[in-house]
Amino acid sequence: MEFNLQSDFKPAGDQPQAIETLVNGVEEKHKHQVLLGITGSGKTFAMANVVQKLQRPTLVIAHNKTLAAQLYNEFQNFFPENAVEYFVSYYDYYQPEAYIPGRDLYIDKELQMNERIEQERFSTVASLVSRPDVITIGTVSAIYGLNPPEVFQQNHLRLEIGQNADPQEVVRDLVGLQYRRVTGEITRGDIRLRGEVLDIWMPSRDDPIRVRFGWQGIERIQVCEAVSWEVLDEFEEAWIHPREFYMTSEESFNQALEDIEHELEDRIGWFEENGMDIEAHRLEGRTKFDLEMLNEIGSCKGVENYSRHFDRRKKGERSYCLLDFFSNNAEKFHGGSERYLVIMDESHVTLPQVGGMYGGDFSRKKNLIDHGFRLPSAYDNRPLRIDEFQKLVPQMMYVSATPGERELRHLAEVTGQKVPQELLHVGGGGGSKVAELKKRTKSSTMEDTISKIEGVVRMEIRPTGLLDPKIVVKPTKGQVQHLMSEINARVKKDERVLVTVMTIKFAEEVAEYLDRNGIKAHYLHSEIDTLERTEIIKALRLGHIDVIVGINLLREGLDIPEVSLVAIFDADKQGFLRNE
Repeated sequence: MEFNLQSDFKPAGDQPQAIETLVNGVEEKHKHQVLLGITGSGKTFAMANVVQKLQRPTLVIAHNKTLAAQLYNEFQNFFPENAVEYFVSYYDYYQPEAYIPGRDLYIDKELQMNERIEQERFSTVASLVSRPDVITIGTVSAIYGLNPPEVFQQNHLRLEIGQNADPQEVVRDLVGLQYRRVTGEITRGDIRLRGEVLDIWMPSRDDPIRVRFGWQGIERIQVCEAVSWEVLDEFEEAWIHPREFYMTSEESFNQALEDIEHELEDRIGWFEENGMDIEAHRLEGRTKFDLEMLNEIGSCKGVENYSRHFDRRKKGERSYCLLDFFSNNAEKFHGGSERYLVIMDESHVTLPQVGGMYGGDFSRKKNLIDHGFRLPSAYDNRPLRIDEFQKLVPQMMYVSATPGERELRHLAEVTGQKVPQELLHVGGGGGSKVAELKKRTKSSTMEDTISKIEGVVRMEIRPTGLLDPKIVVKPTKGQVQHLMSEINARVKKDERVLVTVMTIKFAEEVAEYLDRNGIKAHYLHSEIDTLERTEIIKALRLGHIDVIVGINLLREGLDIPEVSLVAIFDADKQGFLRNE
């Protein structure tokens, strides 16, 4: 199926020339491009048109879940007939395992998973291995470990009408894919066989599948409503993916256990040689307990730390990630493993974020490994390094209203231009190489820097004709009362307001104060569940609430046409404005 962009609007302003330039750049195999699009110039619409013209699977990376959710909704509207997927971290709360040597404090891993997000992640992977028309909106989760695409493809079950299959054999195959067999109520990841009717609820689907068997095998494959079991649709065939993301063969599993035991023996020996008996004893006890759990139930707490052994990877070798699924999809459906596209939205924030993931993970793991809490192979359960990421991505577009220094330098490098003096203090290769200078020696405005680099694609005309908003600076004295009067004026016009503050606590206090005074307000910050954030923004657009009070996450990339006023508290404080 081809990508089919559906919109009532056509590219306008300087969108057509930007789209044409970007498309030509990809077709001419330019590895990196930069799109500078001012706020309101229609960058998302331009991206959608690029995807439509190129007809390639595309990964759009955003720097937070809220922006990713907005992009996801917009791309769903643009491509209703295609597979638009959402791939972000499925943790609503995540406290990683850590050790603080100075306080001799071990912090165990704590997490709270979001089942709906896990469903979306399954749907992403299932689409990438089974259909050519996939657009995925994700975050830095895209650079974290997954099973190899080949494992996901090999471990699946295809059912089709007319197939000569026995219900009991199909059930055995599904149990082999780690599905739970139940006799009562069915939930995601369960199967239920009643006579000649087999119900399967894949983790990636909202509704279960019902397979009806007859004398000649499979007679009907139906999608049913989960409560009433009313038939919603019928298929000729169904592709059933595994219940779990991570799977391995029995042979590989047993070999991995042996490798873990060998690594444990070597590490204990190293600790004892260096007089670190406490660390040796700690590591032996923890690892042997994990091995017992793996032998008994096939899993253990922190099993991901042994992923190098289960994946059969070499020491230091990167783990598989979502980019490998895109490469596999491009090779399978588009004639080459490099025929996919990565778009990095709000790149001035997202690129440093991608680059920083590995360093934070390494420093945390180092303390755990040095003090006997984990085996050294835990180092290889990690996100991609920035150099691995840049090497893995075949072609990428940096998109931002204010491109960062790393992106501009990277564009100059890949196009063979001289790197301006004012960019020599940032790392080359999109952050993957060490900078020549430790600090900036020459200052200049962003406009001056951009003028020295050829090839920056610009979108500086708003098709809507909107002008830049007026900026008004008010004293802090009486600021809340003044804000309330401004909000009331907007509410009378059926318009909305965003308020940004510096801290989570202050956001909640301001929202509660406004609510007590008759203004429909809600706070929005990182401690709110991923999907709830999207609902809050939707409520604002529909008029169920008039004001959102949030922290700095509101200032990057959100596009809410109904908002006519953005009120910024403490705009002069360090931490609000960008450093560049």
